[in-house]
Amino acid sequence: MEKLIYGILDSKFKKRLVIALVLLALVASVMMIPTKLVLAKMLPGKSANTFSIYVDTPSNSSIKQTKKATQCVINILKQEKEVKNMEMYLGQGAPLDYAGLVKGSALKGLKNQAEIVVNLSDKHEREEASYMMVHRIRPNIQANCEGLVKGTSIKFVEMPSGPPTLATIVVIVYTKNATLQRHVAERIARALRDTEGLVDIDIMQDDIFTKFDIVPDEEKIMRSGLNVEQVNQILYLAFKGMKVAVKNTKDQQDQIPIFVRLAEESRTVSARSRESLLIKLSSLKLMNNRGILVPVKEVVDVQEATSSLMISRKNLKDMVTITAECDMVSQVYPLLEARDIMIERLSDEFNVTKVPGITTFMFDLNLVDKKTKEEVLVQWDGEMKVSLDTFRDLGGAFIAALVLMFLLMVVYYKSFALSGIVLAGSFLSIIGVIAGHWVADKLQLFLLDINFFLTATSLIGFISLMGISARSSLLLIDFTRSMMKKGVEKKRAIAVATATRAKPILLTAIAIILGSLLLATDPIFGGLGVALIFGSMAATVVSLFFIPVLMANSKAMDVEVEEEI
Repeated sequence: MEKLIYGILDSKFKKRLVIALVLLALVASVMMIPTKLVLAKMLPGKSANTFSIYVDTPSNSSIKQTKKATQCVINILKQEKEVKNMEMYLGQGAPLDYAGLVKGSALKGLKNQAEIVVNLSDKHEREEASYMMVHRIRPNIQANCEGLVKGTSIKFVEMPSGPPTLATIVVIVYTKNATLQRHVAERIARALRDTEGLVDIDIMQDDIFTKFDIVPDEEKIMRSGLNVEQVNQILYLAFKGMKVAVKNTKDQQDQIPIFVRLAEESRTVSARSRESLLIKLSSLKLMNNRGILVPVKEVVDVQEATSSLMISRKNLKDMVTITAECDMVSQVYPLLEARDIMIERLSDEFNVTKVPGITTFMFDLNLVDKKTKEEVLVQWDGEMKVSLDTFRDLGGAFIAALVLMFLLMVVYYKSFALSGIVLAGSFLSIIGVIAGHWVADKLQLFLLDINFFLTATSLIGFISLMGISARSSLLLIDFTRSMMKKGVEKKRAIAVATATRAKPILLTAIAIILGSLLLATDPIFGGLGVALIFGSMAATVVSLFFIPVLMANSKAMDVEVEEEI
């Protein structure tokens, strides 16, 4: 080792070759990110023993229509051998779980809403991960079941591996004009549907539909010998049902209510029209105070009206939310593509500008209607924003760590040059971190046919490696300077120091690699394990070959020889 290092230091060509190879490796590894050889993501997919399916039929759907779409989903799931059992919740949300807390399952209670909880066999006993199963069955279920009731939305909800968010990608539209708000939301939803990698696009807004109000006519009611309360009760009894009496029992302290309403066939209207409703009302008759049966149709007025829409507000502003999920891809790349599509398509009606600011990353958009001059704010949220904020914060932590290390080295060595050498050795471990993720991704694709991402835990591993890499550089510099003080020539001192310290540096790296092997197989902390393993390899190579070259070229390494007593 000593001869090898001395031979490199004694040749200008070899020194330049080492520097060139390291710089080339650095550029090549960093370029793997923009060229998408290594993909970035907040956290990878998490295989679980359960997932949920949300079924949302149009706002004016009946419970029968909702059940029809939901039963179709269940029939397809019955064919999956890994599905142990399922629970269907019609007109309500499932019992709260980790994902349901933020997705509002507890707030569901409409006829057009349903949830299916799917329980799988243990993840350690099956070959297929839950997210791979969802990826496989989603197109089949949506193709066969969404068309049964026009306008149905079927969404797959998996247990989040990180911070719970409403969806992977969330777009919020703020504006005062409800019509403009709905128009912009629909155009954004179409842009998301045309973006490769995005699935389960949904606008969290009621559908506009025509309804019929049955309004009692007080004058006709009085002339017919009836009263308004009597008419209201028969209408409730016929279509909705009501409590008419109670039953006592010795087995219960409370009285048991007796609930009465017409049979389903009797209260079902043949078509969605005013005429069909009037025909149904003509079959309902009430006896007046003179003993004459009066058709309900004669004492009420059927009025056509538009449905009342739910108003959503956030920070005292009217808003509508569009959600989308990523199908086995990182949310960063579909986001960039979707934003470009949105800007291009919305430019025909609006003047589109990006909202400045560090926290928004120039992703939020301001829209100004070219005709009415009304303003619309398009804001991004969800796991995508959490990812951007996390990578931004970790980047800030990385820069802070570099600055603090540099200042500490300056105080210790009283030299900016030596501090820069230590810093360079620490930073260059990024070569192994990025290249290691590329290797892990290729192995993962070969074995499991899924991608391996550069995650937030990978960056944590990189920041951790900086201290370990700095320690190796410090060992070499201090040992070399101590030998030079005793009169050893500079190149020889560097070669001897490198050869002597190679064993503890290698043993440290091996210990880190062996300790990180189990981490590398974890679905969440796999990025941390890969970063520590391959980053340690790169840091070791840099410490043993690149740092000695920098030391040999630095005049800051020169010290005065101590006189012997």
